[in-house]
Amino acid sequence: MEDLLKVGVISSTHGIKGEVKVFPTTDDPKRFRKLKDVLLDSGKEKKNLKIQGVKFFKKFVILKFEGIDNINDVEKYKGSNLYVTRDQAVKLQKDEYFIADLIGLSVIAQEQNLEGTLKDVMETGANDVYVIELSDGRELLLPAIKECVLSVDLEKGEMKIHLLDGLLD
Repeated sequence: MEDLLKVGVISSTHGIKGEVKVFPTTDDPKRFRKLKDVLLDSGKEKKNLKIQGVKFFKKFVILKFEGIDNINDVEKYKGSNLYVTRDQAVKLQKDEYFIADLIGLSVIAQEQNLEGTLKDVMETGANDVYVIELSDGRELLLPAIKECVLSVDLEKGEMKIHLLDGLLD
């Protein structure tokens, strides 16, 4: 399981006083109001930043970090990922999982004698869709619904599924 969970990506600066525009990668952007700090990973450096202010603009979150008061100080962080530790993560309901924990799970459909690996999760309006690379090289798009996902065992690293008619055709 991942110790760090991505909550956003800095897309650009906002104004001249050191604020940044963040594209949230979390289901609930309002969660930024409760965050005290984030880990910034620019690819070159990792840095803990304390959040001083949070605003919302369209689909973006505008963040102001303590000690960064100039556009020139944040310009270099465009494209950087923002993470929180697992203990700062939102509490999940039963049968909810972090995408980072699902990627890489072994996927087994026993009645169809199929095996594969969960490679990606596509978030759609109605339900998520799991992208599964089958052992024979084919790709399966599986709706993340109870009829298809029978069980998820993060400790074993496996997901048992049932294929509805027509999903593999």
